[in-house]
Amino acid sequence: MMLELLKGKLHRIRVTQCELDYEGSLSLDPDDMEAVGLVPYEKILVADVENGNRFETYAICGQRGSHVCCLNGAAAHQGKVGDRLIVMAFAQVDPAEAVGWTPKVKHFG
Repeated sequence: MMLELLKGKLHRIRVTQCELDYEGSLSLDPDDMEAVGLVPYEKILVADVENGNRFETYAICGQRGSHVCCLNGAAAHQGKVGDRLIVMAFAQVDPAEAVGWTPKVKHFG
């Protein structure tokens, strides 16, 4: 049996842009991704604090140092610039590994 646990979370990161004409994903600053162990094209669960929308997509790298958080493609309909998001990634671990598990979390203002 495997358990699915929170691996990393960007807590209340603000949407900086929305790009409808894109194939889809969430663009993030690589510095923010690395802080919580996210890798390019990793599946993520996104919750919009402002409107309650929750959706799955994948993370892609934006420009390093830009603090970008861009909703792309269909995800652009799920929020708007200024919204606070909770971006979560999960890992499957065996129960023995789950003991003492601590996800990486980065909090935003």
